[in-house]
Amino acid sequence: MKSIAPQYDCIVLGGGPAGSTAAALVAQAGFSTLLVERERMPREHVGESLMPETYWIFERLGVVDQLDAAGYAKKVGVQFVNNTGRESAPFFFRSHDDRRSSETWHVDRAHFDKLLFDNAAAKGAECRDGVRALEVLMDGDTARGVRLQTPGEDGSLQTVEAAARVVVDATGQSALIASRLGLQQMNPELKKAAIWQHFRGADRDETGGGVKTIIMHTCDKQSWFWYIPQADDVVSVGVVGDRDYLLKGRGAPATVFAEEMAKCAGVAERLADATPVDEVAVAKEFSYTTQQSAGDGWVLVGDAWGFIDPVYSSGVYFALKSAELAADCIVEGLRADDVSAAKLGAWLPEFSARTSLIRKLVHAFYSGEFRVGKFLMDHPQHQCELVDLLIGRVFGEQRGAIFDDLEPWLDRALAGEFQGEDGHDGGANVPAIA
Repeated sequence: MKSIAPQYDCIVLGGGPAGSTAAALVAQAGFSTLLVERERMPREHVGESLMPETYWIFERLGVVDQLDAAGYAKKVGVQFVNNTGRESAPFFFRSHDDRRSSETWHVDRAHFDKLLFDNAAAKGAECRDGVRALEVLMDGDTARGVRLQTPGEDGSLQTVEAAARVVVDATGQSALIASRLGLQQMNPELKKAAIWQHFRGADRDETGGGVKTIIMHTCDKQSWFWYIPQADDVVSVGVVGDRDYLLKGRGAPATVFAEEMAKCAGVAERLADATPVDEVAVAKEFSYTTQQSAGDGWVLVGDAWGFIDPVYSSGVYFALKSAELAADCIVEGLRADDVSAAKLGAWLPEFSARTSLIRKLVHAFYSGEFRVGKFLMDHPQHQCELVDLLIGRVFGEQRGAIFDDLEPWLDRALAGEFQGEDGHDGGANVPAIA
């Protein structure tokens, strides 16, 4: 195997969607790029449901045909089920926008991440898996390179150093740079945990030409389930709730998962004839931001930058988008010989502002009073913007006017002003959390 070179223009740490996207775009621009991933590819990961707006990044990366050919389940819409079991009318994305970009996929993350990793190699990046990033080498506050642990030809582990003009931290929740510099900030209002498992033989509703992401509340509204049909008759099912509620003093995660499922008839019914194909997995405290996301010679992307919440399936999209925007700044900076924090982080203010729209929608969801049907009956002018948010269309002209009315409306709902009123969408072509 070719040894790691002593110097690169750009070194990207982490071979997930963000890292592979950044590496592909920087390498494609003609700069020497090293992409390293700690685990051997392919590796398992949660986060199978994509937002439709990912299409444009896939088009730029040149992987749309590969995604079409991969055999993934086609995601055509979303549906919500409230705590009483009432199901909203399914919302099909093409009813809002009939372009090709309005449908997406439920992916097998092991295969999907490997596809993007290989695409970075095809674009000219040097891609190494099974290589652990031990340290980002700093000169004061400036990143100068990395220290890596890599397998040698005889199978022994070797430590090597490589210099870089730019280091991209795409190490996910490990957040190598942010952890070292103490930059992570947990969201105190979203201290959530997730427990999930995959099943085969579960119910699949493919009306509309594909499958839907289904979000289901438990009867006591203490938690909610995702239900994501994938290819090969597999369904990803996960429960999300406050960290202490799910994980403190309740026994093994598998026990908690079963107890919460018993509170959600919609999940139990859909899994009545299903069998698990793996063990339960757990993630906790996954909603956070970073107080500084770029410095001289370094930048954070993907989950190293931050993570909002899984409820609207925004994680992979924001990982891809952050990497795309950061890569453009890196390319400009390398060409201008300016890899300052200002140059590498020029994309961050707008990105933070745009993603905050989804963050606000997440907070609305967790208020427990976001009855979409009722809200849209009161404010029908916001229907298109709400649908845009669910699709992921938050970059560009979207300015969040919906929240001028939604936030005071939620205050009224929390005060009990709408008690006894029916928040059902009445079959309208919008999702409803009744």
